[in-house]
Amino acid sequence: MIESVLSIRLAELIDLVIVWAMVWAGIAWLRTTSARLALAGLGILLAFYLVAKQFGLVLTTWILQSFAAVAVLVAVVVFQQDLRRRFEQIAALGLRRSLARVGPDVVDTLVRAIAKLAEQRRGALIVFPGREPVAGHMEGGLSLRADITEPLLLSLFDPNSPGHDGAVIVSGDRLSRFAVHLPLSTDHAQLGQRGTRHAAALGLAEVTDALCIAVSEERGTVSVAESGLIRTLGSPQEVSGEIRAFFDRIAPARAQHPTRSKRIFKQWREGAIALPIAGILWILAIPGGNVVEFKRQVRVSVNGTPKGYEIQAVEPEKVSVTLAGRRRDLYFLGAEAFEVRVDAGPVRQGQRNFALAPENVRRPDDIEVRDIDPDQVTLSLRPRQTSAAKSDEDSGGKSQ
Repeated sequence: MIESVLSIRLAELIDLVIVWAMVWAGIAWLRTTSARLALAGLGILLAFYLVAKQFGLVLTTWILQSFAAVAVLVAVVVFQQDLRRRFEQIAALGLRRSLARVGPDVVDTLVRAIAKLAEQRRGALIVFPGREPVAGHMEGGLSLRADITEPLLLSLFDPNSPGHDGAVIVSGDRLSRFAVHLPLSTDHAQLGQRGTRHAAALGLAEVTDALCIAVSEERGTVSVAESGLIRTLGSPQEVSGEIRAFFDRIAPARAQHPTRSKRIFKQWREGAIALPIAGILWILAIPGGNVVEFKRQVRVSVNGTPKGYEIQAVEPEKVSVTLAGRRRDLYFLGAEAFEVRVDAGPVRQGQRNFALAPENVRRPDDIEVRDIDPDQVTLSLRPRQTSAAKSDEDSGGKSQ
């Protein structure tokens, strides 16, 4: 095993690094997914299945195998939104989808309009899409494609406007749509007393990387929802800071590209956990996949003893069996996993030799028998003594 690890090739090293990155990303995803407890439950069942299979619990293994098909469907349903978002993130990363930044003057216009809406207690919902597509999560709405101005924003969220209950979508320095309906969050712990607009803002922030700003018409407060979290902002300066920071993260300028690596290294704990997991997977798949020979001293078991007879001696009681199999199949196999079985049915009395063949060796299906030394055993049987005979023999021995 040590030689196999030390002789790792470049292709295998690249393979290991890719697996490490995938495990790292998977662990980071688990920390953010809302259904991580359900996934933990499936993981526990999988571990229980592997243990049951290892220890030969046939009925338990069969039940868990039957449950596996149902578990796949359950996982798809439970993680539907999470899986969809992850695939969209991969597509956005692979296609390098570009994003238009909102200009500083436009940010100032938006902040002034939001401040006035809050002061006048007029509800509003403004969406800044990120790299992940939001179209699949929106319903209704009308195309606008207008420059962002303060009067336009105030008129769109006028209580007498037909579309004031919906959201407006900001695309670069323009408003692309208005009167859009968003998915509603069911995270009542975060929402508290907040209304439908805030539920819509948080709902979109749970399934995409968009930034959503909601203005409460009841309290006149401004809240921001991002990455599945919602919080209240205290001043226009905070609103401006949130918008600018969002675009610095989602569409950084060329001089700001090093911040990506900083965000990656913020998840160093996930990377540290992923490294040994990737290493174990590599050992199981690469060195563990090599076929090796090994020897076991295996106990000889006699079955089918003729009626009225009993085993007097088995010579030898153990034989050396040379076996071959994948290294990973041998990690948890002890001596109890192997047994040499001899059928004593033809014997009546006296001494008899029995040749040993691979069929006599009980072992896991993936293990091959290559040699048995010695290749025969000698059985000695004698008539089984009855209780009366034993008593006479014992009394005779005592009288002498």
